Amino acid sequence: MKPDKKLPLFIVSGASGVGKSTMCEILFKKETDYIVLESDILWQDYFDTPQDNYRNFREVWMTMCANVAQIGMPVVLCGCGIPEQFEICAAREYFTQIHYLAVVCDTPILEKRMREGRGIREEDWIRSSVSFNLWLRENASKTQPQITLLDNSVLTPEEAAEEADKWIRKQGW
Repeated sequence: MKPDKKLPLFIVSGASGVGKSTMCEILFKKETDYIVLESDILWQDYFDTPQDNYRNFREVWMTMCANVAQIGMPVVLCGCGIPEQFEICAAREYFTQIHYLAVVCDTPILEKRMREGRGIREEDWIRSSVSFNLWLRENASKTQPQITLLDNSVLTPEEAAEEADKWIRKQGW
């Protein structure tokens, strides 16, 4: 079966520990106008291919989102990623547009969330998350398409979810 209903796809990205999954879980539990999916549920070592920018993982998710959207509701996919990883996928043809939102926060807050909130002790993981968070802040306006930033440094998860919902609805479908 080939998806024939084309809707927009919404990608919610951000560094590990920034709060995107918590925010997306709130949307998942209360939203009825779009479907929220968490990309981490399918992650396996098989997909750990930085040499091709995680192409198979992105293709699987894009195809999955296109099929889910056949119910007539757009999909919001939550997980780490940037436009260049999605826009080149063969499954890109199944969407009218892809909109990108990245959750970011101040570096000390991210480090605290990772260490205290999630109990992460792996310094390489923390450094990698801080680096991606900074990359998003510095490059979001330079990507094609551009990434909209949602700074949740001083927002509760509920407030961040509300802002994300407003952003999603503003894009329309």
